[in-house]
Amino acid sequence: LAPELAAGIAKVKGAPRRGVRVGNWLEKADARELLRAPAGAGKKAIRDRAVLGLLIGCALRRAELVRLEVEDVQQRAGRWVLPDLVGKGGRVRTVPIPAWVKLLLDQWTAAAGIVSGPLFRSVNKGDRVSEAGFTENAVWEIVKQYAGTLDLGNLAPHDLRRTCARLCRESGGALEQIQLLLGHASVQTTMNYLGTRQNLTEAVNDRLGLTE
Repeated sequence: LAPELAAGIAKVKGAPRRGVRVGNWLEKADARELLRAPAGAGKKAIRDRAVLGLLIGCALRRAELVRLEVEDVQQRAGRWVLPDLVGKGGRVRTVPIPAWVKLLLDQWTAAAGIVSGPLFRSVNKGDRVSEAGFTENAVWEIVKQYAGTLDLGNLAPHDLRRTCARLCRESGGALEQIQLLLGHASVQTTMNYLGTRQNLTEAVNDRLGLTE
């Protein structure tokens, strides 16, 4: 194309996008199966179960997970948490750790012999644990590997964050508490994560009261 024609085309605005993407997430049964997918007693399997546990149970972002150190797991108000976690946009939040996630973390640190420093580390083919932490891409590969094993499609680590939000809501969690867990600046962003599920069992139009 002639330069002036190409410049004119570039100025044309695209069609506005309406609505909000709901994104991808797992149902409870699939989330449970994913947590069980890393089978065996090897250090890699134990580590991967802990990684998936934090992604699903604590709604962590990849960048947040790979920055964790053993010392970041602390007690507050009689329970285990990740205090003062710095997330997207520099927002700081405290993330509660469910008991079952803490158990997975303990199993990993015990198997790896880790007492300080990076919480998650590379494990080579000889089942030896590295001294250094691992990368965001490693987290992506963990999710991709086990999602592929269970035929869950193109599941991304961020989809597990969305899964946590939805399961929290389904279990009766308050919207503002889910917002705090995720570290969203706006409750609208949290609402976008949750989306809306149509209830076909007890449909809204079943009880219109128009017949006796």
